[in-house]
Amino acid sequence: MGHSNSSSPSKRSHALRQWRLLDLVSGAFFFMVLLFFAMVFTPLGDSLAASGRQTLLLSGADPRQRHRLVAAVEEAEGAVESCPADTADHMPCEDPRLNSQLSREMNYYRERHCARPEDSPLCLIPPPDGYRIPVPWPESLHKIWHSNMPYNKIADRKGHQGWMKLEGQHFIFPGGGTMFPDGAEQYIEKLGQYIPISGGVLRTALDMGCGVASFGGFLLSKNILTMSFAPRDSHKAQIQFALERGIPAFVAMLGTRRLPFPAFGFDLVHCSRCLIPFTAYNASYFIEVDRLLRPGGYLVISGPPVQWPKQDKEWSDLQAVARALCYELIAVDGNTVIWKKPAGGSCLPNENEFGLELCDDSDDPSQAWYFKLKKCVSRTSGKGDYAIGTIPKWPERLIATPPRSTLLKNGVDVYKADTKRWVRRVAHYKNSLRIKLGTRSVRNVMDMNALFGGFAAALKSDAVWVMNVVPAQKPPTLDVIFDRGLIGVYHDWCEPFSTYPRSYDLIHVASIESLIKDPASGKSRCTLVDLMVEIDRMLRPEGTVVVRDAPEVIDKVALIASAVRWKPTIYDKEPESHGREKILVATKTFWKL
Repeated sequence: MGHSNSSSPSKRSHALRQWRLLDLVSGAFFFMVLLFFAMVFTPLGDSLAASGRQTLLLSGADPRQRHRLVAAVEEAEGAVESCPADTADHMPCEDPRLNSQLSREMNYYRERHCARPEDSPLCLIPPPDGYRIPVPWPESLHKIWHSNMPYNKIADRKGHQGWMKLEGQHFIFPGGGTMFPDGAEQYIEKLGQYIPISGGVLRTALDMGCGVASFGGFLLSKNILTMSFAPRDSHKAQIQFALERGIPAFVAMLGTRRLPFPAFGFDLVHCSRCLIPFTAYNASYFIEVDRLLRPGGYLVISGPPVQWPKQDKEWSDLQAVARALCYELIAVDGNTVIWKKPAGGSCLPNENEFGLELCDDSDDPSQAWYFKLKKCVSRTSGKGDYAIGTIPKWPERLIATPPRSTLLKNGVDVYKADTKRWVRRVAHYKNSLRIKLGTRSVRNVMDMNALFGGFAAALKSDAVWVMNVVPAQKPPTLDVIFDRGLIGVYHDWCEPFSTYPRSYDLIHVASIESLIKDPASGKSRCTLVDLMVEIDRMLRPEGTVVVRDAPEVIDKVALIASAVRWKPTIYDKEPESHGREKILVATKTFWKL
């Protein structure tokens, strides 16, 4: 028999499997080579790396590695690196990806929730791609750079109501709102028929659920200073837009806690379709508004449920709560209601369907840092010397001795000396240190340790607004600041502040080390490095930081300043000042990824 040239079926099958395996190995090899080149030579690599770093950012850092980095920075042996690109708008205590897992009851998940510093990465928030130095005030009231916050959602959804629209390289703000699509100016003029908008009677206002804050922005021409607030929610970046426009604004949510403001500080409280359920939870939210509203002040609610279709019960309940608190009904104009709070003491106790009662004497109505809402109504002073009609009009109230504050009950000398001291200091800042106060480069200002608001008061002739922060661990002097016609909040500087990155042109802090020390033990509660990284987050590129403290503290600050890419210069204090202070003035460099 002759030999056959063809292989057996089993041999052919074995060879085929070998070739398939070789093909798979070769294919995998070439895929890895292609992936390597893509990672190195295309934007895909940067994107994937940023994604990985972001995962680390959200899951927390290694506490030991973090501690070593802090120590290295303090010893000038290390620098703080940049965060990934997709953290450009990161707010550590209002991160929806983390907070969305929390309870929805009373909007708890939209309130502040901060990770411990040791569980948070330490890095510098970068500006977004295409970021530009903001449009200066007052042009910024009407337009801002689109590239600084390229979020079109509000413009797309609310443009027909006059909120904002995209035109070329700018977002344009016509001044409208959901309840005033024809513009805030016309709406304010309408309110002026019922309440004293002009003439200095009203000075401090609170705008709840403010949108892009056009109401507060246009009240500035009436010399009314408005604190506009809204949560970080589906209207992405609304507070960020407000701050970019140069309008006072703050990220907050009326949920389970008191808002971080003192009692009886606002002359006017405004809600334009803010959708706050004022009568829910035994009228807890109306009670909180009452705590914040100055005796004799005005409450304006526009939109639901005021004469709103299918909300008859909610509207009836709202009127019932106002009657129980003896608010005077000034007007119901369409879907807008205006009430006036009694200038004297409360009319409680009385019979009311909500069971409203006065808080007992142990309640401190100005206690408001992480303080749970109460179901009782805050007591007002029997004197009424801080009520509308009694407190001096603006601008006289800025320099008049405030009627409140425990620190002033021993005399007014401390307050008057503080006022004069800051007039001298600000003059020195401008004339000798050449700080840009009073120029178009500075609009949004923060004082991190405000005491009586003397620094802000000394800037009264400048086109700026000042966020006066009273540290939660220090004497509660925020009521004095509001009585002067200024605005501010309580805050603990061992936690991040409730604002977006790049919010402020200038940040000022006196006695910076005291912000991180325990008042009783004197021990540090957090690190100076963490605090300065947070200052960097809040500060705009090319913004200014001014720090006053003892020489040894200023030396520490200067070392850290270089590690966070600031350009610091140290100066002597004013010739007239006593004590051992030095002054550090630093500029944040405009760096990019």
